[in-house]
Amino acid sequence: MCGIVGIFDTYGRSEIDRELLHQMNETQYHRGPDAGGLHIESGVGLGHRRLSIIDLSTGKQPMANEDESVWVTFNGEIYNFPELSDELISAGHQFKTHSDTEVIVHAWEEWGEKCVERFRGMFAFAIWDRNKKSLFLARDRLGKKPLHYALLSNGHLIFGSELKALYKHPLLQRDVDPTAVEEYFAFGYVAEPKTIFTGVKKLSPAHVLTIIQGKGLPEPKEYWDIPFKVVGKLSEKDAVEQLVEKFRETVKCRMLADVPLGAFLSGGVDSSAVVAMMAGISETSVNTCSISFPDPKYNEAEFAEMVAKRYHTNHRTEMVNPDDFELIDKLAGIYDEPYADSSAIPTYRVCELARKHVTVVLSGDGADEYFSGYRRHRCHMNEEQVRARLPYFIRKPVFGFLGKVYPKLDWAPQFLRGKATFQALARDSVAAYAYSVSIMDENMRANLFSKSFKQSLNGYNAVDVFRRHAAKGPSEPLSQIQYLDLKTYLVGDIHTKVDRASMANSLEVRAPFLDHELIEWVSGLAPSLKLNGQKSKYILKKAMEPYLPNDVLYRQKMGFSIPLAEWFRGPLKQKVRDSLLGEPMADSGIFDMKYVKKLVDHHQSGLRDYSSPLWTLLMYDAFQRNILKTTR
Repeated sequence: MCGIVGIFDTYGRSEIDRELLHQMNETQYHRGPDAGGLHIESGVGLGHRRLSIIDLSTGKQPMANEDESVWVTFNGEIYNFPELSDELISAGHQFKTHSDTEVIVHAWEEWGEKCVERFRGMFAFAIWDRNKKSLFLARDRLGKKPLHYALLSNGHLIFGSELKALYKHPLLQRDVDPTAVEEYFAFGYVAEPKTIFTGVKKLSPAHVLTIIQGKGLPEPKEYWDIPFKVVGKLSEKDAVEQLVEKFRETVKCRMLADVPLGAFLSGGVDSSAVVAMMAGISETSVNTCSISFPDPKYNEAEFAEMVAKRYHTNHRTEMVNPDDFELIDKLAGIYDEPYADSSAIPTYRVCELARKHVTVVLSGDGADEYFSGYRRHRCHMNEEQVRARLPYFIRKPVFGFLGKVYPKLDWAPQFLRGKATFQALARDSVAAYAYSVSIMDENMRANLFSKSFKQSLNGYNAVDVFRRHAAKGPSEPLSQIQYLDLKTYLVGDIHTKVDRASMANSLEVRAPFLDHELIEWVSGLAPSLKLNGQKSKYILKKAMEPYLPNDVLYRQKMGFSIPLAEWFRGPLKQKVRDSLLGEPMADSGIFDMKYVKKLVDHHQSGLRDYSSPLWTLLMYDAFQRNILKTTR
């Protein structure tokens, strides 16, 4: 795992500023503290920070082919590199190292742009081909590894793993994109391909971008998509057997490393399943780690301990301070743009713990998205039954009215909280699902934003992100929302959280559930094998019954939460008021400060629970103070 940067003159005329490239590279020192390297020639400069995982002695980057006409800077892991290496050697290529990086160089020579279709893994890389005068940027299929880029006024294209590398360039324009702000306050992140700044983009998952000197900047091209094609009729028994076999293989190929390796073990189904498979493969005890919370509402440590004892792992647990809010400002510097998933705090802490003992960990990320582990999937499918029976022209006025007049009963039992359901039923399927994952719905955002800011949006609504993906995805209702999760929440929230939190601690995280071959196969299974009535992750849990206790498999999902509501009424009460009602927020011109004050007052009085919107506002304020102010 590493950090990459680069400067590319799209006109091919100017020399690259070595000191500037070095400064950009060093902003990502945390991503690769083991080594750093630069390659500069006329019109192009590539930089790399290395966290050594495989081929520790000879895998230094940027790396070239035999005649040094092709150079690569690469972040990630190619898990099938031994097989590809054999194939490329048979085709006549000569290798100087035993690294997956060199496989990319020769794969480019052999297959050109189609090389990405041969790679199995997580990656973001740039290839400079002197003979073709081209720069090739690529990102893995599921977007595990990040890649940001911007075209500057002087014709230079700059790129980096993290935005902080681009911030070092004096010509980078830092104009906040109003539509990105709209997306952030809807979802808690800025969705691909946008960033918070108008002139900076993220390369979307499963996309490549080829820039040839003198020919301008083209649009990125997609090279893969999740198929959701039926794999054929499988009995439940056959599906279980095949799933175990395929999952074990994805775990095994991610256990290749020349440094200490372990696993996150939260005590949930997904991380426990990974550990169970690792224990059956490893010849030594698996290293596992988890964090615990003093409040039983948030604590899964006993279930993690249950799995650790069953598989005799080297298990380590650390208690997280219930008032662990010292990270708030630090998070702004880690994430570089507004990011509002509060579980970034415990995620950072578990990465910090893991790095004390290992350099690589396996995680359970991804299973909830395509095995339907989220409660919102069950709710959406229940609502779909109503939508199928009542046409939209009836649902919209009837449920729209009920959604307006029914009180929001945050304090009441779940079955009495009908307001959100009524509001969802008044929408079409895609808009309803966007509503279900929103931190602030469109009505809240309309109240939150100032009049002038709303005018700058020109009618843009964050739901357009979901409509864009839904237009090319599957139409079957469950598959559709799984597809939307894999394209939006997984990439913008989960991957962003884990990549920045882990790399801030110089830790590599690998996710076996996010193997593209496994996802292709699972996407073709019958929806009833994923969500069976109200039983979530049905086939995965069935497959894991011989490996995990029922108390782990069939207990209620807890999540990875922190006590925000209590913080904002207790130890952070004054900080919330000072931050959200202070001059920086008012001077931004984005917010209706009367509405912000209403949110603060109502939450702190106990009248309503606005903890998620307040955290979203707090993190935007942290971005303004720690990033926006300091980079201008």
